[in-house]
Amino acid sequence: MKNSFDHPMPNADGYFGEFGGSFIPPELEVIMKEINAAYQTCRQDPAFLEELARLYKHFVGRPSPIFHAENLSKKYGVDIFLKREDLNHTGAHKINHCLGEALLAKKMGKKKLIAETGAGQHGVALATAAALVGLECDIYMGEVDIAKEHPNVVRMRILGANVIPATHGRKTLKEAVDAAFEAYLKDPITQIYAIGSVVGPHPFPMMVRDFQSIIGNEARVQIQEMTGRLPDHLVACVGGGSNAMGLFTAFLDDDGVEIHGVEPAGRSLQEVGEHAATLTLGRPGVMHGFKSYMLQDDLGEPQEVYSVASGLDYPSVGPQHSFLKDAGRVQYGTADDKAAIDAFFELSRLEGIIPAIESSHAVAYAFQLAQQGKRGSILINLSGRGDKDIDFVVEKYGKDYGIESLV
Repeated sequence: MKNSFDHPMPNADGYFGEFGGSFIPPELEVIMKEINAAYQTCRQDPAFLEELARLYKHFVGRPSPIFHAENLSKKYGVDIFLKREDLNHTGAHKINHCLGEALLAKKMGKKKLIAETGAGQHGVALATAAALVGLECDIYMGEVDIAKEHPNVVRMRILGANVIPATHGRKTLKEAVDAAFEAYLKDPITQIYAIGSVVGPHPFPMMVRDFQSIIGNEARVQIQEMTGRLPDHLVACVGGGSNAMGLFTAFLDDDGVEIHGVEPAGRSLQEVGEHAATLTLGRPGVMHGFKSYMLQDDLGEPQEVYSVASGLDYPSVGPQHSFLKDAGRVQYGTADDKAAIDAFFELSRLEGIIPAIESSHAVAYAFQLAQQGKRGSILINLSGRGDKDIDFVVEKYGKDYGIESLV
């Protein structure tokens, strides 16, 4: 199995080609260098790596399995496999990097973890990790998402985290990031901002990718054991892009493997504020301390974004994704709200697996690939389970799929 912590990019300044870097206030520059130095030490420390491996196995339940979705495969005429990150403790891939960040914070003597969350999966995972290692935890979440993802809000509070509403703007993920950064600036000494994706200033895009790379490293071995060969296609949803980088990284050097990232087309790609298709329609810009593709207005300010999936409605994207787009190694497409919800029910009813709405975008795109005539095998990163979404889905879409209100 490949080493999750051995990658040629980014460079020493945190750049993936022209993307990445660190565009932050001077008072944070020293702090980020300290975090990077601590991470570089930990990634080479056998005791740190052994503890992380122990927790992955005995706490998270890794390795997560790969499942051959035979019913879907028969219907769509292509072999569909699912990397079951939804079976991880806390229900998604987020626990992979949250444990790493929590252990790093503990090593650095920090007292508190703070973070943003959209769908609540990162928040739950970080609250879980904080409880495990004995740190305080503040989670910033948009008011809209607090109402939409109520089960995860309850879980965070049970775990001992403070859930702090972001009440400005559209009150969703971007605003939660704004609020968390503002809180971090007030005290970067005793707390650490545990960024929830492969975004933010260096070293976070690198660090989160490294922790998430276990997904692809496992999948590469598992799929060859199951089929005797590598998959023909990889598919993962992309908001910030951590689950996608987690899967993609192990296969980037395999020219025979087509790689597909799936952005949310929302309600309309033609209307500003009705989608979050950053790589599809954005252009390079700087936001939240890093340079990447970004949905922005003529003044360079972030545009409003939307997705039915709370974890995907972010107006920028991880800088390595921007590099891979321009390099042509990864193809980025879209799935709209309807396609994602259709896929949510299709996977639930044909395979008995209820996916997160975020992951449903990847499932929907895999169906599109099959309908376009792609053959061979498709490996989808099923990045999270749909427990958090079921009340919202039934309330908003239930009648369309033969489900009356639960009330």
